[in-house]
Amino acid sequence: MRGSAPDAALYWLCRMLDGGCDPLYVARRVVRMASEDIGNADPRALGLALDAWQVLERLGSPEGELALAQAVVYLAVAPKSNAVYSAFKAAAAAVESGGSEEVPNHLRNAPTALARAEGHGADYRYAHDEPGGYAPGENYFPAALKKARFYHPVDRGLEQRIGERLERFRTLDAASSRKRYEDD
Repeated sequence: MRGSAPDAALYWLCRMLDGGCDPLYVARRVVRMASEDIGNADPRALGLALDAWQVLERLGSPEGELALAQAVVYLAVAPKSNAVYSAFKAAAAAVESGGSEEVPNHLRNAPTALARAEGHGADYRYAHDEPGGYAPGENYFPAALKKARFYHPVDRGLEQRIGERLERFRTLDAASSRKRYEDD
């Protein structure tokens, strides 16, 4: 499936099933591949893989194996991206090496007078109230990670559009930073 070869993917699926491999194990691996190897390049792949697993559980073998074959072919021809998988690993490494960083005050909930007095929620910008649903220049990281970047979308499938959107956000952020600097 990783190599975008649906015929080979079907062959190996049939070999595994013929060899006695548990079809539910195969379904679990197909779901993993939908997330790890395709990700946001085609987010429908994950739903289709989960649906195939559910059909297999409901119908059993051999009827449910056709749904598994459908998922295998779809995943084989889907655009590929492991950008989310790589980003998840990078973020996990940052957490492991950096420890428990404090949540910035402006992101903290302020349900009590004491929390408000300590500055929780002060100057928080609600993205839905901003033009385009984005708060340019807002920081959602702890101070130590202010400029961290883990997710690097690929130029395939839906991730190409996601990358363009993120680039637009970075441009807005840069303009917001320049404006704040000029206003100071």
